[in-house]
Amino acid sequence: MSVQNEIRQFIIDNFLMGQDSDDLKDDSSFLEEGVIDSTGVLELVGFLEENYNIKVEDEELIPENLDSIKNICAYIELKRSD
Repeated sequence: MSVQNEIRQFIIDNFLMGQDSDDLKDDSSFLEEGVIDSTGVLELVGFLEENYNIKVEDEELIPENLDSIKNICAYIELKRSD
């Protein structure tokens, strides 16, 4: 399974509770769409750190890194290249 699909499935399972996910596009903003709140971001970070063996630093907790599937994939790729 690709990183993109793993993240999509995590979001569907944990935040959309299996609801219809057809509206969840790769560039849909989690915050603007009301998918994830601030507590959910912490859950997402835990998932990313555990599954992709990365460390999300406090200063990296910004929408540019974590507010969409597309942003998360780019962020993971960047972290893995460090």
